[in-house]
Amino acid sequence: MSESAPTDPTALPAAPSFAQLGLPAGLLRTLGERGVTVPFPIQAAALPDALAGRDVLGRGRTGSGKTLAFGLGLLARTAGRRAQPKEPLALVLVPTRELAQQVGEALTPYAEALRLRLATVVGGVSAGRQAAALRDGAEIVVATPGRLHDLVERKGCRLGRVRIVVLDEADQMCDLGFLPQVTELLDQVRPDGQRMLFSATLDRDVDQLVRHYLRDPAVHSVDPSTGAVPAVEHHVLVVHGPDRYAVTTEIAARDGRVLLFLDTKHGVDLLTRHLRANGVAAAALHSGKAQPQRTRTLAQFKNGQVTALVATNVAARGLHVDDLDLVVNVDPATDPKDYLHRAGRTARAGRSGTVVTLVQSAQRRETSQVLADADVVPRVAKVRSGEAELSRITGARTPSGTPLDGGPAAPRTKNHNVPFRGLGNSKDPQGGSGGRASRRTSEARKLAEARKAARVRRSG
Repeated sequence: MSESAPTDPTALPAAPSFAQLGLPAGLLRTLGERGVTVPFPIQAAALPDALAGRDVLGRGRTGSGKTLAFGLGLLARTAGRRAQPKEPLALVLVPTRELAQQVGEALTPYAEALRLRLATVVGGVSAGRQAAALRDGAEIVVATPGRLHDLVERKGCRLGRVRIVVLDEADQMCDLGFLPQVTELLDQVRPDGQRMLFSATLDRDVDQLVRHYLRDPAVHSVDPSTGAVPAVEHHVLVVHGPDRYAVTTEIAARDGRVLLFLDTKHGVDLLTRHLRANGVAAAALHSGKAQPQRTRTLAQFKNGQVTALVATNVAARGLHVDDLDLVVNVDPATDPKDYLHRAGRTARAGRSGTVVTLVQSAQRRETSQVLADADVVPRVAKVRSGEAELSRITGARTPSGTPLDGGPAAPRTKNHNVPFRGLGNSKDPQGGSGGRASRRTSEARKLAEARKAARVRRSG
């Protein structure tokens, strides 16, 4: 998660340099080496309070630069101290494994500049290695609530010496049901310590955390219109049901990376197999994948080996990929916060991006309401596969059709109305059930039979 200066600093309000904010020389040197010279607004606003040890409440949409806003202050205030085995001094809690790893990667160079040890504690990988890192001593721990709670229960970590705690993406931690674990962990750290909470929204459970655990916090809210997050083009593309597979495939085959969101793990796997069978370098990311596989997939997407990342909402928070300029909601988001977090994967660090939502006619009203609630005004167009308008908006192009995993080429996708979500489930994507689900299952069976017949013809 690299957080560099905006590409057009003159577009932002005048801000002090990092040097003027009073950061240690080691951090300033590392910032300069990494080309980070002009603070984002959230950094310029929050860092003085963070460095002074004051509680901080930060509100800003993803991509606003908050990782360095809290991270540099936390590291500067921990510098020169040494942790005892199993007793970290500072803690960053985040909702997902991917975000934990990216925050850890983002802060590691700065921690090393101050000779601080940083450990990342997440589920899905060896707890033994993480416990060993804590035994060796780590001043900073970046963790997901579940795994850290387990290590504390196993006596592998003690939080009594933690004097700085950061809650990043606090709204998602609450949305995912982590509030009980978060509060239990917060009750174990030093009561006189510093708390910093960052969230896109400050409602309901997040407000409960603020009221119970922050003392007279300095409040900093960054409106994306100020320049922290540049304008994003939002499009709603109305597609004919039987043409949906072909439209999605052509978008995924574009020249450049694309992130495609679907609602279910099964839908993600189905679309990924379909894309690879059509020659698109696609990979799946969802909670059903082992953590090493998820980490490898993200690395391949970032280095360009994978050009189409097909994901559930597990990728909607915390995923940072430089120069990702297109996000596609294959399944429309049904919640405005989900939409904004999906959209936040593009247009990061001062760059521009496009968000496309594919809808069928029956979904238009619901999707329009979700976008209105998200304060988004999209451009709406009806498109079909192979049309110039689809290519103009998304860069769509015809896939090679050469399977990437061996085996026969996939049959033509056009005129097969097989949904990506809800397959094999009695619940209809639009809220119905029964007859519609049966028709979808029948259509899936027909497609499977068509593929089998094609293979038999080719082998004959």
